[in-house]
Amino acid sequence: MKLGIVGLPNVGKSTLFNAITEAGAESANYPFCTIEPNIGVVAVPDNRLSVLDEMYKSEKVIPANIEFYDIAGLVRGASKGEGLGNKFLSHIREVEAILHVVRCFEDSDITHVDGDVNPLRDIETIDLELIFSDLEIIEKRILKTEKLIKSDKSLIGELELLKTIKKTLEEGKTIRTLSLTDEEVKMVKGFNLLSSKPTIYVGNVSEEDVKDYGENNIYVKELKEHALKENAEVVVICAKIEAEIAELEEEEKELFLTELGLNESGLDRLIKASYSLLGLISYLTAGPKEVRAWTIKNGLKAPQAAGKIHSDFERGFIRAEVIAFNDLVACGSHSAAKEKGLVRLEGKDYIVKDGDVILFRFNV
Repeated sequence: MKLGIVGLPNVGKSTLFNAITEAGAESANYPFCTIEPNIGVVAVPDNRLSVLDEMYKSEKVIPANIEFYDIAGLVRGASKGEGLGNKFLSHIREVEAILHVVRCFEDSDITHVDGDVNPLRDIETIDLELIFSDLEIIEKRILKTEKLIKSDKSLIGELELLKTIKKTLEEGKTIRTLSLTDEEVKMVKGFNLLSSKPTIYVGNVSEEDVKDYGENNIYVKELKEHALKENAEVVVICAKIEAEIAELEEEEKELFLTELGLNESGLDRLIKASYSLLGLISYLTAGPKEVRAWTIKNGLKAPQAAGKIHSDFERGFIRAEVIAFNDLVACGSHSAAKEKGLVRLEGKDYIVKDGDVILFRFNV
């Protein structure tokens, strides 16, 4: 899973990136510090893996991973090349979802590119650049489709959708605000448009405001009201605190979070929100050699889930031996669970569930 961290310059993108990936991306108090996207790979926290590791005494534990792309700060005019904008926009095209960092704190020592803190204006600045870029692509696609439709009437539906998208963009609205059918969603994905990317707004607040997740922060309230109109989610974090947490040992992290009155880190909340946004779940495999989490789309059938491990598993799929994680833990071992009849044999139509511990049988 690739997530792109975007926002205006100096809103805390690189500070957040450094904190959650511990990758040491450069962070400074001036625009365009980041030009090429920094990429950091983060392990998805999953307590189930350590439980299975203890049970199977595995040689290694491999969690699911997320790639975070720290994309340079966009500015007004990016779609026309301002601030190396076109290059930055092309980086956004490569990610599956956007984490849009919005500044929700006052600090006279940190320069704001537009002079003052205004989350809605900042969001509009970014959105308009994505919209202008998409509009250029859609207009070209409409011209091409109108020519092709003369000999291929099956493109009528696509042309109608393209015109609807063009109208939406011309009204200054992003494509993700549109209500689309499943078939239209597939078509839009094929266009690879920036403003159709699933988005989570990340409200970057002060150390004081993070203690109640920004409940009394006027900027966060504005951000949440805006997100509601798009059916988007808001995750409130303090990038500065996340940077401090990143330098601590695991036990110290838990103590630090408890002192702040927080149940989990901003990274954990971002990952959960990202999984939810993209409709993802994890199934597990376990044995003496390794315990591993595999990320798949919710609703995937067993052969396709097996294909995540290797294409041969999907091609030669015979059956899956499945047990729910909680049942396995309650029994204490796979053999005990099998004796109780809790290990099921599932076929090609089985829909994999989050936390399923699976052994795939295949033959090629």
